[in-house]
Amino acid sequence: MARALALLAATLFLVSGCLGVPEGITPVREFDIERYLGKWYEIARLDHSFERGLDLVTAEYSLREDGGVRVLNRGFSKAEGKWKEAEGRAYFVGDTDRGHLKVTFFWPFHASYVVFELDREEYGNALVTSTSRDYLWLLSRTPNPDPAVIERFMAQASEHGFDTGALIFVRHDVDPDITPAR
Repeated sequence: MARALALLAATLFLVSGCLGVPEGITPVREFDIERYLGKWYEIARLDHSFERGLDLVTAEYSLREDGGVRVLNRGFSKAEGKWKEAEGRAYFVGDTDRGHLKVTFFWPFHASYVVFELDREEYGNALVTSTSRDYLWLLSRTPNPDPAVIERFMAQASEHGFDTGALIFVRHDVDPDITPAR
């Protein structure tokens, strides 16, 4: 019994530790989830094993009946010749007008999803991180955003202490032999 309680306590500690925000990063205020919903293209990211080798990466967000957000991530692995998908769910951490959510793809494990820069007028481009500066994504509503927008968002990420020199730029030039998964 003591061993089970220790395991439960350790699991809760690990899970709760995954909901933090990197020091010096502030989730956007006056965040409107309704405007954030829809399809986003991953323009650049820091390297992670769960996305390694993927091109044509998108994330689609839609409302769930329980008030959460359905998350559907897709990417094409040219090496394997197939699409990869991950479906998860996200819920706000604290106030619903802050860009800080917890996302899970495998319960009971959650991770922070922190929107810390956003084109507020159009909700057209966003910088997202997780629990540390090892995680960074530049998302856009278009697969080919204006280079000036990319440069501006990269400068903002750099100002926040992210290693923008290590960013991987995601290919979105669709191969005519590839049919997107639906």
